Amino acid sequence: MVAMPAVEGPLGQDDLLQAFLELDTPPGYKAELIEGEIVVTPPPDGEHESAFSLLNRQFMRKAETEFDLSGNKGLIVPTGRFIPDGTVSPVGHFLDAGSWADPAGVLLVFEVTSTSPRRDREQKRRGYAAAGIPCHLLVDRSEGTVTLFTEPEGDDYTRKEPVPFGKPIDLPAPFSFTLDTAPLR
Repeated sequence: MVAMPAVEGPLGQDDLLQAFLELDTPPGYKAELIEGEIVVTPPPDGEHESAFSLLNRQFMRKAETEFDLSGNKGLIVPTGRFIPDGTVSPVGHFLDAGSWADPAGVLLVFEVTSTSPRRDREQKRRGYAAAGIPCHLLVDRSEGTVTLFTEPEGDDYTRKEPVPFGKPIDLPAPFSFTLDTAPLR
């Protein structure tokens, strides 16, 4: 993950946002604006993609209700422009959305940590909470844990349920299924 200044010298928030929106990233890379910093991330490694696929399969097969699971959907949150690894929403929720969407109505986002997990663990969690996203699931590869954050209040979640890889974790309604984390080991 690389943090990039948009231009040399101080920028106002509007200038920074404009520079961010005009950024041209190489194919496969993604750019996010996280708490006033432009962050460019290279394509994910195979372990990251395997974790994403595991979550995707379980949401599509086990959830009591049908959902859309978007990979890399841009969300406009109070602390920037974030691209979660996975965004779970009602079917058709983003049908008329542009590249960057309002997070209202999003049910859950998940992140699989990269080589620089601090942003996923802290900054992105706070941004999702500030946006009022009810559930945030963090797959922390370096810690070997899956943590479910729920009940957003202000800029953080008030409930946190961590489990080590291999232990199941119950997801609340409207998902209402037990996530099997054993394949993450």
